[in-house]
Amino acid sequence: METAFKRLYLGHPAHLVVGLTLWSIWFVAVYGGLSVACAVAPPAPAQGAWTGLNLGLGLFSLLITALLAWLTWAGWKAGRELTGRPRFNALVSAGLYLFSALGVVFTGMPIIGVPPCL
Repeated sequence: METAFKRLYLGHPAHLVVGLTLWSIWFVAVYGGLSVACAVAPPAPAQGAWTGLNLGLGLFSLLITALLAWLTWAGWKAGRELTGRPRFNALVSAGLYLFSALGVVFTGMPIIGVPPCL
């Protein structure tokens, strides 16, 4: 039986851009979605940061962070098993996945502490 890790060939050069692409899609979805939600049905400012909107965006951010963290781990593991150019691609991709995961955490922190639609 083939595992998901074996099917996902992390030595491929496409992985060099996947992490930052996922981060940029997350960024546009979260802050674009926040802008649309605030234009259509803004929550009351008295609710503070604990609104359904912030909860949904926070959960989406947590899901993307978990995906990027898993890809970091998988890339690091693949890099230790591969040789040559695929090893380089896997290890650099793992670093870029980690950088992207940290970018989601850093950029998503205001979702936790700041009320939406200010």
